[in-house]
Amino acid sequence: MPSVESTPASTTPTVRKTALNAVHRRMGAKMVDFNGWDMPVEYPASIGGGIISEHLAVRTGVGIFDVSHMGDIRLAGPQALTAVQHISMNDASRLAVGQAQYSALLYPQGTFVDDVIVHRLREDEYLLVINAGTRQKDFNWVRDNTRQFDCALENLSDDFTQIAIQGPKGVNVLQKLTDADLSAVKFYWVTHGTVCGLKNILIARTGYTAEDGFEIYIPADEASSARVWNEILGAGKEFGLVPCGLGSRNTLRLEGKLPLYGHEISDTINVWEAGLDRFCKMEKPEFVGRPALEKAKAAGVKRTLVGLEMTERGIARDGYKVWDDGGREIGYVTSGSLAPFLKKNIALAYVPPDLAALGTVVSVEIRGLGVAAQVVPTPFYKRPKKA
Repeated sequence: MPSVESTPASTTPTVRKTALNAVHRRMGAKMVDFNGWDMPVEYPASIGGGIISEHLAVRTGVGIFDVSHMGDIRLAGPQALTAVQHISMNDASRLAVGQAQYSALLYPQGTFVDDVIVHRLREDEYLLVINAGTRQKDFNWVRDNTRQFDCALENLSDDFTQIAIQGPKGVNVLQKLTDADLSAVKFYWVTHGTVCGLKNILIARTGYTAEDGFEIYIPADEASSARVWNEILGAGKEFGLVPCGLGSRNTLRLEGKLPLYGHEISDTINVWEAGLDRFCKMEKPEFVGRPALEKAKAAGVKRTLVGLEMTERGIARDGYKVWDDGGREIGYVTSGSLAPFLKKNIALAYVPPDLAALGTVVSVEIRGLGVAAQVVPTPFYKRPKKA
């Protein structure tokens, strides 16, 4: 949906609030306008917050995020699978009931409407989780491109408070609050269970932090949302749980090279350029964008997404220019930051394929000066395998 709402009598934007907004403010969170939503960017140091502390808590222990600004679209009916196959680039026919996959909705030219998580809840029921800033656009696009199929479409975006419990100790925290056997839920699978006394709650072992973790979907009323949030905080005390904001969510996803719409992916970037071809199943008979992707692949990409590590002091910020070793502009940074866990300054950037080899030396324009960087392997961070 649009990032802001307005009434016929006024064009003044109205910033939206999740059901947990009052809780965040009582906790002293620093709030920002994120795609038209009043969201916490970080919490005070007095309760273990701050972007770096929150980031490290998720990498080594556990943190919780309010991600209720994300959108949810339900497709159900005899042709729900056919509809999902038509609008998404991954192969949803491979999903068992209770399984999820990363995918994307594409325009006919092979560029991104949005990236999504597709959950198969029942034999003929699917839930698409979409991004906050593209909620209404995505719903309209899905509606317009599934009219020909025998399935019902519902926008459930305002029905849920979505709480992400992320980090290696997330399973320990959530298991204290649910009757579901979380050890039986694999990564990118879902289940239902009672959570904090609320029955039939969707529990997904997914996330946007490059860590293990869960996302729970509870009714979006303020009383239930606040109670569950506080019960999670209480259950997590012994594990060092901290509340986390959008600042650490961004640095965590960057370390894991997880794309953000409007940065690594957009309506001007195609699947091959973004390096997401492993999720694009061209062997499917048809899906929106497939013919254009065939042509683009045959023509070859003119830019590709790479990871950069700064070798001189400086942080490459979003939108900064990338230069070759001769000072010629060759690309731009899509996301850049200090990587708190890795203790390095890292970035993602689009550059020509002939300058994408590992070890290639480039520079990033920072305040008019070229600051040295080199192309490095991605993802920058990989979750340790369990022993």
